[in-house]
Amino acid sequence: MQHHENLPLIPISHGRGAWLFDADGRRYLDGISSWWVNLFGHANPRINAALKDQLDKLEHVMLAGFTHEPVITLSEKLAAKTGGALGHCFYASDGASAVEIALKMSFHSWSNSGLPAKREFVCLKGSYHGETIGALAVTDVALFRDAYGPLIHAAHVVMSPDARQAVEGETAADVARKAAAEVEQLFAQRGTQIAAIIVEPLVQCATGFAMHDPLYLQLLRELCDRYQVHLIADEIAVGCGRTGTFFACEQAHIWPDFLCLSKGISGGYLPLSLVMSTDAVYQAFYHPDVRRGFLHSHSYTGNPLACRAALATLEIFEQDDVLVNNQIRAEKITRALSPLAKHPQVRYFRQRGMIWAFDVVDVQPGFAGRFFAAALEQELLLRPIGNTVYLMPPYILDDAEITLLGQRILSVFEQVIEHA
Repeated sequence: MQHHENLPLIPISHGRGAWLFDADGRRYLDGISSWWVNLFGHANPRINAALKDQLDKLEHVMLAGFTHEPVITLSEKLAAKTGGALGHCFYASDGASAVEIALKMSFHSWSNSGLPAKREFVCLKGSYHGETIGALAVTDVALFRDAYGPLIHAAHVVMSPDARQAVEGETAADVARKAAAEVEQLFAQRGTQIAAIIVEPLVQCATGFAMHDPLYLQLLRELCDRYQVHLIADEIAVGCGRTGTFFACEQAHIWPDFLCLSKGISGGYLPLSLVMSTDAVYQAFYHPDVRRGFLHSHSYTGNPLACRAALATLEIFEQDDVLVNNQIRAEKITRALSPLAKHPQVRYFRQRGMIWAFDVVDVQPGFAGRFFAAALEQELLLRPIGNTVYLMPPYILDDAEITLLGQRILSVFEQVIEHA
């Protein structure tokens, strides 16, 4: 909060489409979808209408001995998107909770299956999966993890498949193979004790938008099958169409044992998360002894309003052919950003679906804060991570907004670099 003595909090009064408006009437183009959640714009009339309808029917009921139509329909629609491969959904309220659920469910299902020694977890170097105690155990970011280190049961950390690590003559696929080889070595040594490995498919977002080849996911799936290790796909940030397919795992033609969703699933309207899992995992808990059941609960699990917002979000995907239109939109945004990609102080300009990122070289400490402040002055909401500038805009930008975005981010970049 001390930082806000120099950069005061901005009081937002309302939003409309891709824009946020503050109490003084200034507007800001939301280039990061309000922390990656707002897929179809602020105050979207179709999601608004669905929530108004749901308000007159049911605002909340516990999912313990009860159920309701929105949560049933949402579960069925999501399961159908996996072709039934992930046919079971367990609901929570936020991404870190979904990760906690997946970790607990993995360990407990192995224990119920007669393998209680499988209690260790594996994560990638630079990984981020949330800031609850369990999620921090599989988060490899010192800033978030170290303060709570004494409380954490640390995971194994393996090489990231980050394509930026390729040396001359190597491809992203070569890096993926090297990273998978390290996983195989660990599994060979500790496979009988490892419950699961957790990854963000295709893009490690919160630690600099490291992008990797889909081959890595294929190799992981093979290794997990061979060594009896669960694969947890954290699609909290990269799911819901963000990487170009509805689920990022689709691009590798594999399904994990657990898939975590949150952020964009409710269109950015209400807190909602869920873990999708397989029949095999479900059966491990299907028992009359409650101690063998999955022991986890939230008061607002599967909230009807949040589920109805998610259903309205899925309807927009279906009715507007969003994934196809996003391909066209992404090409336009990439062209608008092309002057940045050619700038001599830009490295590793990269794009996957509706995510763009580039690294800035030779910058002084405090670059991210200066960039954020300069962007606000030019009506842009952008929050770099370290020396990495990224864009994750909503799926509704029109041509004029794309042009404005390209022009102003270049202007901000040159302004900040010039005064570094």
